[in-house]
Order: sequence, then C-alpha cells, then structure tokens
Amino acid sequence: MRSRNEVAAPSDARARAIDRLILLDRAVVGWLRRASVPLMRIVLGVVFVWFGWLKVIDYTPATELIVGTIYLFDPDIFVRFLGGVEILIGLGFLLNRAMRLVLLAFTGLMVGTMLTFVMLPDVMFEGYNPLLITVEGGYVAKNVVLLVAGMVVASQLQPSRPRSQEAREDEATARA
Repeated sequence: MRSRNEVAAPSDARARAIDRLILLDRAVVGWLRRASVPLMRIVLGVVFVWFGWLKVIDYTPATELIVGTIYLFDPDIFVRFLGGVEILIGLGFLLNRAMRLVLLAFTGLMVGTMLTFVMLPDVMFEGYNPLLITVEGGYVAKNVVLLVAGMVVASQLQPSRPRSQEAREDEATARA
C-alpha cells in the first residue's frame, strides 16, 4: 500500500480516470433514458401550440402552402381550424392526456403535410428535381423528424389490454 506522498503510477491514474469517465457516462445515459422521451413530448407540445397559435392569429408563413395543397375549403377558416387542431395536439402532448387520440391526429397532420410534395412539386423542388429541395420543401420535410419524434413518444405508451369476458358481459348488462 502506498503512502499519501507517493505518486501513483501513470497506469493507475489512467485507470482511475477511465473508471470515472465510465461512471459519468453511465450517469448521463441513465438520465437520458429517463428524461429524453418526456422532454421530446413536451417539446412537441410547445412547438405545436406555438405553430398552431401562429395559424390562429394568421401570422404564419405556411398559409400559402396550406392553401395550395388543400384548396377545397375557405383558406381563412381552414388555416385557423388547422391551427386550432395543432393547439389541441400540442396541449395533449404537454398534458400527457388522451395520447392515443393525440398521436393519431398528430400522425394524420404530419402525413397530410407531405401532400405538398405531390400537390406543389414546383414549390417544393427547384426545377422538379427531388435532389434540389427549396426552403419551402425543407420547411415541410422537417416534419419527417417530428413524425419520428412522435413515434418515439408513442413507443413508450403502455400497451392496451383486451377487455375480459366479464367486463364485456357487465357492459352488455348495463346497456340492457
């Protein structure tokens, strides 16, 4: 055993430093496992409330894309309606309520935004070249990242349990 005054061998100091880094790594990864999905859900909520609110107050750069994609409805009403839906989705994420319904609406909205690539290819791509995406195309393409973030949040839901025969019979009796 060494005394306090003796200098540790370089390999001992290196091994201790590596052990400390491994402990730090484990702590960080453990925290990320616990915090990342709830943080992702909260960030999705904030983004959806924010972007939805911008649509409701008619202060969004997305209006022209929406109008060019979904032209069957009055744009003034539809853009505000879409903003309201986004706010509800965002609140669902923030409050962690009705997540299956929220995620269904969220997925529909995200997939719906991809219609712009079909309906407005001249706006999404330079010269219709899918390798030359425009700023507007990038604005919409980032929704793929949001969609995958929603999938990660969905992956953490508790699986639904089938109802027991007894519960179905009780429900049938209550209706009769």
